[in-house]
Amino acid sequence: MNALRRLWKGDLPLRQAFWNWAVAGGIAVNVLTSIFFLALIMGDRIVAAFVVGYALTVPYNILATVGVWRSAARYEGERHWAGLARIGTVAGMILLSVI
Repeated sequence: MNALRRLWKGDLPLRQAFWNWAVAGGIAVNVLTSIFFLALIMGDRIVAAFVVGYALTVPYNILATVGVWRSAARYEGERHWAGLARIGTVAGMILLSVI
């Protein structure tokens, strides 16, 4: 829980917030929930599929996006990296949340 709290507050280094939580974590969470979503759809459990597909992924995607955004605000390196991390995370999480 401490790591999630640090991510939410933007206390993690931008590199860690972006690569570990937004990219790797985002892909892992969204692929796993997509597999469960498809399995539930095939089992005719439509409501459960949408709960798994959206109620689990969207909060994670919001957490990762907010964490990267806040970490980017504290980033002391070249500002274009912070901007690219923000843009990439927002775009990626929107795509992962919709697809």
